[in-house]
Amino acid sequence: MTKLSVNVNKIATLRNSRGGDVPNVVQVAKDCERFGADGITVHPRPDERHIRYQDVFDLSQIVTTEFNIEGNPLKGRYLEITLQVKPTQATLVPDGDNAITSNAGWDTITHEAYLKEVIVELKQKGIRTSIFVNPIEKFIEGAAKVGADRIELYTEQYAHDYPKNPEQAVAEYRKCAMLAHELGLGINAGHDLSLVNLKYLRQQLPHLAEVSIGHALIADALYYGLENTIQLYKRALIV
Repeated sequence: MTKLSVNVNKIATLRNSRGGDVPNVVQVAKDCERFGADGITVHPRPDERHIRYQDVFDLSQIVTTEFNIEGNPLKGRYLEITLQVKPTQATLVPDGDNAITSNAGWDTITHEAYLKEVIVELKQKGIRTSIFVNPIEKFIEGAAKVGADRIELYTEQYAHDYPKNPEQAVAEYRKCAMLAHELGLGINAGHDLSLVNLKYLRQQLPHLAEVSIGHALIADALYYGLENTIQLYKRALIV
């Protein structure tokens, strides 16, 4: 069963746009779990433009499913806070300071020594580690070499190409997922996944452990309601 982790960054963005505490990120996370989400994801950035560092601490007190903290260990307080909070999973993402959203995976070869060092620290705290990567086989092999537990396949290209040719769009992802499984890595996926393209991805990646979805899911919730939307996404993950 592929798990659905709901990224609540967009809830924080809406809150921050007005000031105050509406919508309340903690309450939304509780509701997501109550409505069937298998996990909660946050991605704090150094400028705290959506999820704030305090949100991470607040959420760590109430999440009862899996808590996943994404971020760049080279930037801001990500590593310090993650080691302190000890979430279920740390997803290492090489996003730059000015990135609107994540836009590339790790070069696990160039950054091998650093990633090994970070992963050792995380594992000492009992935190599962996942590395955000493009669907490139040498980087999958690199993720195994640095000691990661999982990879998260960066699926923007898949989502972009899916409407034109689903089979071609998923081909490299399927190949890399099979390699990752052979290497003993768990397989996550995320970025631009939606009700349009999620079911097909799940069908093509039989060992897919988890998807992390925020933007599309929150946008759909404006029309369908949050509870119904979470159930729609969970149904899309059933093969």
